[in-house]
Amino acid sequence: MAKNDAPEEKPGRLKQIRQAYRITAEAQPLIWLVLLGIFLGVVAVFVVAGLLLNQVLFLTIMGIPFGFLAATIIFGRRVEKAAYARLEGQLGAGANALSTLRRGWTVDAAVAVTRNQDIVHRVVGRPGIVLVGEGAANRIGNLLANEKKKHSRVAPETPIYDVVVGDEEGQVPLRKLSLHVQKLPRNLRPPEVTEVLHRLKALSVTRQTLPIPKGPLPKNVKLPPGSARPR
Repeated sequence: MAKNDAPEEKPGRLKQIRQAYRITAEAQPLIWLVLLGIFLGVVAVFVVAGLLLNQVLFLTIMGIPFGFLAATIIFGRRVEKAAYARLEGQLGAGANALSTLRRGWTVDAAVAVTRNQDIVHRVVGRPGIVLVGEGAANRIGNLLANEKKKHSRVAPETPIYDVVVGDEEGQVPLRKLSLHVQKLPRNLRPPEVTEVLHRLKALSVTRQTLPIPKGPLPKNVKLPPGSARPR
């Protein structure tokens, strides 16, 4: 294998933590103070308990890992909140949220895009086919309906769900998108999921391929005329 073909190394744990902290600090500059306060607060509770039980040293030592654990949990929640805050409002953000789905799910970003920047992603898993739409509320419904018809022709016996990302009534907030998909009923067995994926390949080859960038799409992206169906 050539040197340039070697797989890229994944960032180390400490580097990932630094990156996460930097992202969070951009939206929450006082995050360090919050985490420090939580750590010290938990340790203080153990110190007080130690004073009451006459075991100050023992309980203080015990309080340190518990304080660190509490701060870590809060930090993780703040990181998640900051990450979704950065994504909200960006076209294609739903694909990033869906990327948190683990084994057993296949996510295809931007299986349909219109010139008006409405977009549909596709998820295939035990529930069946899930079409996730992003875009203007008065237009995305039509795009989802068209995609649902196309997918039903290829996989007529497969349950197809449609989801619209947003904060309006009937929509699913970006931060809850992955969880919403995972909570859908499990209608298919693993072999049936594989069969559905094979069927969808026939649909994919009929679509026009567009250079859809990875991650959130830029807000001002302009698609060429007649390019309403990538992939």
